[in-house]
Amino acid sequence: MEVANHTLAEATRTAPFIDYAVCVDNSNRPAKHVGDWPEQGQVYPVRVTEGRAEGSDLVHVLGFEGEAPYFNAFAPHRFEIVERVWLN
Repeated sequence: MEVANHTLAEATRTAPFIDYAVCVDNSNRPAKHVGDWPEQGQVYPVRVTEGRAEGSDLVHVLGFEGEAPYFNAFAPHRFEIVERVWLN
């Protein structure tokens, strides 16, 4: 999955499931971040992908909008996966 802003529909074209994660850390918003920012305690539909530039996993909040370089991707320490829903 390419790094970009993704909708729920776009994410399910690459894999037939949606993960849901609760935001456990919304502190230290980077000064360069432009776009949506998660609220601590809220549950979001997400897709976890390998960050090509970083070499580590990134959590993409589906439906969030953001500008480069972050788009809608966040460090994994900010979220805890709570459920996976298979769509088949």
